Amino acid sequence: MFTGIVQGVAQVVAVHELEEFRTHVIEMPPSMREGLEIGASVAHNGVCLTVTAIEGDRVSFDLMRETLRLTNLGDITPGEFVNIERAARFGDEIGGHSMSGHIIAMAKVVAIEEAPNNRRLWFSLPQKFGRFVFEKGYIGVDGISLTIGDVRKSAGESVEFCVNLIPETLSRTTLQDRTLGSQVNIEIDPQTQVIVETVERILAQ
Repeated sequence: MFTGIVQGVAQVVAVHELEEFRTHVIEMPPSMREGLEIGASVAHNGVCLTVTAIEGDRVSFDLMRETLRLTNLGDITPGEFVNIERAARFGDEIGGHSMSGHIIAMAKVVAIEEAPNNRRLWFSLPQKFGRFVFEKGYIGVDGISLTIGDVRKSAGESVEFCVNLIPETLSRTTLQDRTLGSQVNIEIDPQTQVIVETVERILAQ
């Protein structure tokens, strides 16, 4: 389980490609590596990955075909950064919301609104996930626990929603570097998904 409170960013320093499979290696600072072992779970841009090797400050993770298809990690190249969160431990403070690290889709940045001391990003998400997206609901964007500011319909088979970002979030995460057209990983709040699907099932009956 993760909380969506990103602990920082880490640079991808190497990518090893195989057919429909890749290993990427990140450089993790000592504070993030404390107690880290092979087999541990670490979220990269919200994607739950398993540690496969540790060599000093370099930590390796394997990405399978489904991960490459559903997430933006397949487009990462050496030198880029990813949001990092270690798996939550019993007794940790849950400052965001419960997240599983399972990405349902990617969303595209369609508008950026700048204001003093904050930034608003608008994203376009496939319409089939629109029923889980509503004002003041929780959503995971590249592994960051955020509150949806507003939702609006758009042309075509998509729904648009926005999040408001404070300077702390921008300084600690990769969202500061997202531009128009950037793809971000989306995780719907699991509780919201269960409630919506339960209500839909009851109404259908």
